[in-house]
Formats: sequence, structure tokens, C-alpha cells
Amino acid sequence: MKALPPFQQVLERHQGDVIGFLIAAVGPHDAEDCFQETFLSALRAYPRLDDDRNLRGWLLTIAHRKAIDHHRARQRRPLSMAELPERPARPQPERQPGIWQAVAGLPPKQRTAVALRFACDLPHREIASAIGCSEEAARRNVHEGIKKLRMELA
Repeated sequence: MKALPPFQQVLERHQGDVIGFLIAAVGPHDAEDCFQETFLSALRAYPRLDDDRNLRGWLLTIAHRKAIDHHRARQRRPLSMAELPERPARPQPERQPGIWQAVAGLPPKQRTAVALRFACDLPHREIASAIGCSEEAARRNVHEGIKKLRMELA
């Protein structure tokens, strides 16, 4: 068994990929919280890690699970209805959605596959490992996600 590099080096080397993925997966406002949760979980599990061949994939898998946890928690949060406005707010002018806003609207597996493919430049094999499916299913999720994005953004 090869000795693992210090965790700080792992953090510094892969933080850009992880935050890029999380911005695409949960949005820019919640990405920092998920990023911190990802690296806290990774830090706790790091001493038990046996293999250092794919630390990036390992971290992105943790980030993917934290993004899923974030989406599940968001669905369970109650909506605040304490005070209703006396009159409706003026309609906001519609903004052109950016590409990552459109990605955020994809179904979870497609969103994750597209984000890992294009934000982190992962091959389909590593995407499959991160989201827990076959390489063919990962390739299909990327394809279907891109197909929906093209239709939406056209």
C-alpha cells in the first residue's frame, strides 16, 4: 500500500474541480456549504482510504452525495408563510438563463453527469463511478442532458 499524500495537498489539488461541480449541481449560493461538507466528510474518511489512485473521483463522489443530500433537505424545508404581502409584487423582468442555471433544471442524474463531464472534464468511466451506474448509463445521462439543454437554450 502506497502512503497517502497529506490531506492539505489533496484539498489544494482538487478544490477547483469540486467547487466547479458543486456550483453546477446546487447553484452558486449553496455550493460553498456543500463544498465544506464534502471536505469535512473526506477528511474524516481519509485515514481509512486504502487507495490513492483516483482521489479526484473519490472526492467528486462525496461531492455528488452531498449535492443529493442538499436537494433532499431543500425539499423537506417548510416554506415560510408568516406574512403575506398586502399587494402582489411587481413582476420581475425575465432574464436570459445562463447555461448553469439551465443545467440546474435538469433531472438529478443528468445534471450530475453533465456537470462532471463539462465542469470537471471527467471521462464517462469516472462519471459512472461517481453516480453509481454503468459507463453506458453515464454516457446516456450526459447525452440526454445535453439534448434537453440544446432544446431549452435554442
